[in-house]
Amino acid sequence: MTGRDAGVRKAAAALAAGALVLSPALPAGAAPASPVRAGPPVPREFTELRAVDPTILQEMRYATEHTFVGGPVDGYREPVCLLTRSAARALHRAQARLLRRGHSLKVYDCYRPQRAVDHFVRWAGDPADERMRAEFHPRVDKSRLLADGYVAGRSGHSRGSTVDVTLVRLPAASTRPYVPGEPLVDCAAPREERFPDNSVDMGTGFDCFDTLSHTDDPRVRGAARANRDLLRGVLAAEGFVNLPQEWWHFTYGPEEFPGTYFDFPVEGLRWRPVPGSSR
Repeated sequence: MTGRDAGVRKAAAALAAGALVLSPALPAGAAPASPVRAGPPVPREFTELRAVDPTILQEMRYATEHTFVGGPVDGYREPVCLLTRSAARALHRAQARLLRRGHSLKVYDCYRPQRAVDHFVRWAGDPADERMRAEFHPRVDKSRLLADGYVAGRSGHSRGSTVDVTLVRLPAASTRPYVPGEPLVDCAAPREERFPDNSVDMGTGFDCFDTLSHTDDPRVRGAARANRDLLRGVLAAEGFVNLPQEWWHFTYGPEEFPGTYFDFPVEGLRWRPVPGSSR
């Protein structure tokens, strides 16, 4: 074993230390036409990411206070990454590539229930709530968030094969907790000024509603450009397609549920699938 391989294995070991809506897609920005309806339990095609790859870092933002809506999002009962098994396996393959380069993936969001998307739409329609504007959308008026596509009535996350993800250089530093009410800093400010995140520099923070978040924005250069290209290249090699407006957003294909928007809550699965099995 080479010293490099030993280091990779050591890093990997250190990292390791509901309801359902079946509805057609809506135009971007449109709100769901009907309330959530009860339905079958979590499909067996879903798994917890930790069951497939416990080395991938997780910072499930929407279960915390540090979100653009100013608090935990509806439907996030536990900080757990749920995905279709095929998407989770593809992330595992990408992680293996990155560990050899001294990096790890970190997910911010995975499966997202429809009730969370509905929460985003309600928040976008409330002009009085601008608690988090100074960090997440300082240059975009809240009245434009739906029209400009920053918030929409349906999300690919609700189909189970989309992730919001970044890169962390190993060994991973810790990220301090967000303190509600603390002074906010523009998500597009230089990395050393933004809220501290153990991610490498990507040019903006996560969930930054700004054109600088567009993956190929020409203003993003140097290390941030290299980091975006590395993330996109490694994930593309495993079947993920990036959303051009968000450097962090990737969808694995072919999707298992391309026309379905689920609404079961985000929490630990009560049944434990065997990694690599279909059930």
